[in-house]
Amino acid sequence: MSVERRVGVGIIGCGNISSQYLKAIRNFPVLEIIAVADMRPEIADKKAAEFGLKAVPVDALLADPKVEIILNLTIPRAHVEVGLRTIAAGKHVYAEKPLGITFAEGKKLADAAKAAGLRLGSAPDTFLGGAHQEARALVDSGAVGDVVGGTAFFACPGHERWHPDPAFYYDVGGGPVLDMGPYYITDLVNLLGPVARVQAMAATPQLERPIYSEPRKGQTMPVKVFTHVAGLLQFKSGAIIQATLSFDVPAHAHLPFELYGSTLSVLVPDPNNFGGELKTRPATEKDWTVVTSKLPYADTSYRSLGLADMAHAILENRPHRASGDLALHVLEVMEAFETAAKTGQSVEITTPVERPAPLSQSVIARAAAS
Repeated sequence: MSVERRVGVGIIGCGNISSQYLKAIRNFPVLEIIAVADMRPEIADKKAAEFGLKAVPVDALLADPKVEIILNLTIPRAHVEVGLRTIAAGKHVYAEKPLGITFAEGKKLADAAKAAGLRLGSAPDTFLGGAHQEARALVDSGAVGDVVGGTAFFACPGHERWHPDPAFYYDVGGGPVLDMGPYYITDLVNLLGPVARVQAMAATPQLERPIYSEPRKGQTMPVKVFTHVAGLLQFKSGAIIQATLSFDVPAHAHLPFELYGSTLSVLVPDPNNFGGELKTRPATEKDWTVVTSKLPYADTSYRSLGLADMAHAILENRPHRASGDLALHVLEVMEAFETAAKTGQSVEITTPVERPAPLSQSVIARAAAS
């Protein structure tokens, strides 16, 4: 399937995650990288040289008429500021997760995009991968029955063991909920629909943490956020999901994601990846059955799938799947974890959201056929 035309993309933010995007974008002929930019010009120059691209100042990128979408890969605290500048420049925005570090600023960005008639998209897009879309098909077909409950579990000993500059994970706007919560909550909304209310408890066991990774090995960093959070998500469908998100667990044996339906239990792969092994088991069986997806089981090298879908949606004049409305709903849910933990009260979720349309044909497959 040929692409009508390529959509020009400019990238702001050339940090650790940008290489994954720049490698993945090669899989999608609908996307054309015009240039990259960073508030640190030397970082942009280095990334541009690595990938054979052009580096320009941020203002020049925003003013370039060939750029239709800005891919915002800045740190979370800058997502909204850069997004608002992009909208003011008359361009669509697709941002790394989370949409913002507070619901209020995320809503400001979403409202600005709607007022300007521009599109707002946001990672994560892993829910578009083959394994998660196959799980969605199982739920939609009725094979799972009514989803009664489930678990979502992410835990690690902390990003200071691998990230070259991990301090922002423990500053305001960081923490396991804003960092990893988007993957789990977005996929849950994809599978089950909107969240109705949240309850939670949280802790910060260490107020200062050592850094084990180079080049800051041996330094310490303050911790300003909850780093171990446990909560309950009740969905409008009635399903209740137990969620744990932590940077304080040395090791564990929990699966990332389980759903318990009235007919089938489903083991959903890690929502931080596009693919993985999907398994089901009814009460009448002793063994799990592996379900093979009809869509590609992509890995993290496809971390541009949502951006490509948004570009196709612009050309086809249809809604894109990794939307601002979805990201804003997820952001409200994540903020509710903190509010519920601090107040001891259940928090009602107010943002309406529709489940994104399932993929009947993968954007990856369309790219391969181009």
